[in-house]
Amino acid sequence: SPAGMALSVLVILLLSMLYEAVKMGKAVLLRRALLALPRSLSRESLVEPEEEDAGPTQGSPLLTGFPIFFRRWFRYHVSQALFHVVQVVLGYMVMLAVMSYNTWIFLGAIAGSTLGYFV
Repeated sequence: SPAGMALSVLVILLLSMLYEAVKMGKAVLLRRALLALPRSLSRESLVEPEEEDAGPTQGSPLLTGFPIFFRRWFRYHVSQALFHVVQVVLGYMVMLAVMSYNTWIFLGAIAGSTLGYFV
């Protein structure tokens, strides 16, 4: 039916826009992760600021021995991995829709990618 086809094209358009948004979000996270790393690797920049005052109750027990920049970088890295999984799933969904060889679905995917890039 025409209404079903219009709804399908709209869903593919939105999925393509979401794919582009996730791609840009992943790039922003990469930039933040790189900015979280110290500029120099001197011993002073690698240790926590108040290392001698830290009691046994402060900090995560798993990451206590690691430098503070590593903990920040690790959180960004996990976030990037999750964004990557979402991006791959969305990409395969859009690819499968396009592989139906329907012209309107294909145009919806192209329009969604274009709009997602510009937004």
